[in-house]
This record gives sequence, structure tokens and C-alpha cells, in this order.
Amino acid sequence: MDSVLYGLMGGLVAAAATTAGAIPALIGKSMSQRTADTMLGFAAGVMLSASYFSLILPGIAVAEEMFGVVWIAAGVAAVGIALGAGFVAWLNRILPHEHFTSGREGADAARLARIWLFVLAITIHNFPEGLSIGVAFGADRAKGLSVMTGISLQDIPEGLAVAVALVGQGYTRTRAFFVTMLTGLVEPVGSVIGAAAVSISGALLPWGLTFAAGAMLYIISHEILPETHRNGHQNRATAGLLFGLILMMFLDVTLG
Repeated sequence: MDSVLYGLMGGLVAAAATTAGAIPALIGKSMSQRTADTMLGFAAGVMLSASYFSLILPGIAVAEEMFGVVWIAAGVAAVGIALGAGFVAWLNRILPHEHFTSGREGADAARLARIWLFVLAITIHNFPEGLSIGVAFGADRAKGLSVMTGISLQDIPEGLAVAVALVGQGYTRTRAFFVTMLTGLVEPVGSVIGAAAVSISGALLPWGLTFAAGAMLYIISHEILPETHRNGHQNRATAGLLFGLILMMFLDVTLG
């Protein structure tokens, strides 16, 4: 149960980082669209690096140790990634939510208050992050620390971007702050689920690692990158992505 406790603590740290990021919006600080796109690119880079260096590669290594055959380990990783991406795609299809630019998606979106559409959209985004933290702690404490640090670092600008976007949609600063804080609370939920799953059986570890990676890769491609390229700031968003990827890679190598 130690890994579940560490997973919970890691998820809470990430949730606190999301909340901390929203504080400038609460006290009246604004953010240009160019800066927001750069920060979202940074978030994508962190998630992309974490997916490969902290989840997929360790997942393949664990599976190879379990099965003793490289191609089986690669197959486990492939299926795990596909399942993770498919799960988030399914959530994306059945849950009503709203993107900041492209509008509403999902079943019965018109029936929900606008603010809850945003909450659901951000929740879909944050759950895989929490899941990855919990699974990483279930695999190894140092690996969990690396993933938690990287995700938390990108949650700070991400929380600010979300809060500023909500203010831009007409919400009060106080409401935008509390909605952003609420969306961060899904991360400890996901982290506990991830840590508990791999703690129940070591055989689930490679599946859990690669499932979390697939979920994050779907979010990167479907949610984050399209948003960063809608406003003509592709170069800054790409620079942010590369910086985030390099930073997360460095953290993984030095901490994990």
C-alpha cells in the first residue's frame, strides 16, 4: 500500500501545482495568446517526454523481464498504448465538453451549463496525467518522483492558461480560480487508481505504464497541439514543446 500512498501524495502535489498556476489570474494578471500557446506547447513536451522515457520504455523493460521475449514485450506495449488512447477517445466521445476554440463536443452538450462543459474538458485532460503519476509510483519510487515533478511543472502554466481562458470566456476571476482548482483534483483520483492497479498485481505493471502513456499521447495530439496551432504561434509553441521535452528527459535521467 506504500505505492498507493505515494501515488496519492504525488497526485495531490500535481493538483496543488494546477491551483498555484491559477493564482495570477485571481489577482488580475493577464496572459497573451502567444504566451498561452507557448505554455501549452511546454505542457505537451513534458507529457510527450514522460510518455516515452518514464512510461513506455520502462513498460517494455518490465514486460521483457516478465516474458523473456522482446517481440512479446513490444506487443504488450503496443496494445497498452492503443488501449489507453482508445479509453480517452471513448471518454472524449461520450462526455459532453467544450474546447476553448473549437466549441462543444459529446452527447447532450447543450443540456449542461457552459462552465461544466469546460470542467469536463479539463478533467478529460488531467485524468491521464494523474494516472501516469500513480502508475509510475507503482513501478518505482524514483520514477514516480520524476513523473510527478515533470507533470507538476507543466501543471503550473497549464493552470494559469485554463484560468485566464475562463476569465476570457466571461467568468469572474474567483469562479475561474475555483473551477481550475476543481479540475486539478481529478489528478489524485487518477494517481490512486493507477498506483492501486499495479500494486494489486505486478503483472499489470507493463500494461498500466503503457496504458497511461497512450492516454497522454491521445491528449497531446487531440487536445493540446491543435490548440497551440490555431492562432499563428506555431514557432513559439514548438519551442515550448522542445523545452518541455528536454526538461522532462533531463529530470527522468537524473531523478529516475
